[in-house]
Amino acid sequence: MATQLGEAKSSKELIISWEALPDDFQLEDKPVENTGQPILAGALRESLEISGFIQPRMLIASNFGLCAKLNGQFVVKTPDWVYVPSVNDVLEERKSYTPNLEGNIPAVVMEFLSDTDGEEYSFKRTYPPGKWFFYEQIIQVPIYVIFDPNGGLLEFYQLENRRYELQQPDENGRHWIDFMGLFLGTWQGTKEARTGYWLRWWDEAGNLLPWAVEQIEQERQRAEQERQQKERLIAYLQSQGIDPNNLP
Repeated sequence: MATQLGEAKSSKELIISWEALPDDFQLEDKPVENTGQPILAGALRESLEISGFIQPRMLIASNFGLCAKLNGQFVVKTPDWVYVPSVNDVLEERKSYTPNLEGNIPAVVMEFLSDTDGEEYSFKRTYPPGKWFFYEQIIQVPIYVIFDPNGGLLEFYQLENRRYELQQPDENGRHWIDFMGLFLGTWQGTKEARTGYWLRWWDEAGNLLPWAVEQIEQERQRAEQERQQKERLIAYLQSQGIDPNNLP
């Protein structure tokens, strides 16, 4: 399957084809920029899993290769977080993912800023193309998120007329993602010994989707509240001369 991508500024058309990576293709052995990136990506998935959002045919991954063939050469980009609504086949392990060939195009890709040269903003169209160009023009991912974990800046871009347009957040500082039925926004706090800014999900009613540790704490508080209510009831019955152990 191949498509042509033309641009007014260039006389050369780009031929895009959607092919699976050969088994012997060597993915770039690019190390994670810092220990915070996997934690940030894992936290995004964790709350979705706890809430029951994730379905078998969804693909949610981090530091994972998205590929296409551009003018006969394979291009692989590894976003820090990616969400694909539906894949054709549910596999236990994936080396990479080719949109259109293996299922839906990714609906959301995220990059967490680091101390590199800013490839997240690169519109370089020659081989190998920049990430921005690849997501916007080649795969045409509807939503591109760039997040600065250090400063907390969230840039939320939406594909409009084949160009990413920066979107403004709502009054709560969040962005609504219609096809997920969720808000995405920033949150400041501590998880796994990391204190700082995080990306978090909220449901349509504005409820924060909890992490496991938060869910455990909520259950503990609920149990404690029930215990206190029971103790108050026992104390009241006893004040009325009623034995709580011998109620009619």
